[in-house]
Amino acid sequence: MVGRPVSVGRPELCVGAVAVSGVHLLMIRRGTEPELGQWSLPGGRVEAAESVVSAVVRELAEETGLEGVCGPFMGWVERSGFGHHHVILNFEVTLLGDADPVAGDDASEVRWVPLLEVAGTNLVDGMYAFLLEHGVLPGGPVLGGS
Repeated sequence: MVGRPVSVGRPELCVGAVAVSGVHLLMIRRGTEPELGQWSLPGGRVEAAESVVSAVVRELAEETGLEGVCGPFMGWVERSGFGHHHVILNFEVTLLGDADPVAGDDASEVRWVPLLEVAGTNLVDGMYAFLLEHGVLPGGPVLGGS
């Protein structure tokens, strides 16, 4: 059937790292498909026998060069399209140290995006709604609130 994604088997479990510093959000530009060239959170697939917490810390380091501690679970999204089906668990992250981020692994670029400019960035599908709904962006619930 035309226009429908092909079955890719079971969904793959992925993680995302939500790191906020002051009024900036750490974001990466995707260097691979799906959504090549669009902006997202640092993250990726959970490896075999790896905990999701370990995956968050590993992916953060691989894509940004930064060390961090995985914090509370924030929320999840499900993304599927031609050739992929991902269930992504997003966690708050506290960064360690004050190093500058450096793009690596699947990220072609990494930068601190001012929260007020995130909406004008070429984001992956559903990212803006997720960040707003979970209180990362102004106008949504308060991050870490009850």
